[in-house]
Amino acid sequence: MPKSIVYHIKEISPSSLVRIYEALGRKLRGKVAVKISTGEMGGNNYLHPELIGELVDKLDGTIVECCTAYGGSHEEKDKHWATIKAHGFLPRFKVDLMDEFGEIEVPLKRSFHLDKDVIGEHVNDYDSFLILSHFKGHMMGGFGGALKNISIGMASTAGKAYIHSEGRTLKSKECWSKGFIAEQDHFLESMADAVRAVTDYVGARTWLTLASPTASPSTATAIPIPPAEDGGPGHLRLPRPRRPRPSLL
Repeated sequence: MPKSIVYHIKEISPSSLVRIYEALGRKLRGKVAVKISTGEMGGNNYLHPELIGELVDKLDGTIVECCTAYGGSHEEKDKHWATIKAHGFLPRFKVDLMDEFGEIEVPLKRSFHLDKDVIGEHVNDYDSFLILSHFKGHMMGGFGGALKNISIGMASTAGKAYIHSEGRTLKSKECWSKGFIAEQDHFLESMADAVRAVTDYVGARTWLTLASPTASPSTATAIPIPPAEDGGPGHLRLPRPRRPRPSLL
């Protein structure tokens, strides 16, 4: 496997996100989706609209999310929309819950545990994806970044249950129960399976990850933390381009 080109920038600001994106010399085409986590209600562990707005505007992007499988303010679509609005993403941006009205199954030929991934059906509405993540500690994944944002983040509620149960159930109420929930290593491998499914389906693999601060809690919790200070390193990972299908940036 060829080594990736990795760009680093120490400044975390609206303009620096645009600069590091432009350093690629590559333009996203067509209708652009920006995959982020909009955070749990009551928390601030997410990339805020004022930080990402300049880049999203430049791309004329649509913020995309999928519902969760663990309750909270993101599993039910009405609560999810309320959180999106409360955190300032509406009416600031165009926003789409990709699994609000349905999901699609993406088959896997080479995998550790999963025979398929289940993702929001609106993935087919976009020509390009910007995977915009913030690096953070995570209670199950160890840490969260682009791979988790793609695998868990783009899976529907049923798809998330499938990953967490290493393919045993599509039901969110079952996936946390004994006999269904995956052991730790199998869960991480199932996330890797889901990443393969998504990237094979939509095409090239490129992502932007912010680390500010690097030890912030997961977006899956609503634990308030002090607002992040500027200055953490960000990186843009650019693997070798693949087939000219919908691009994932």
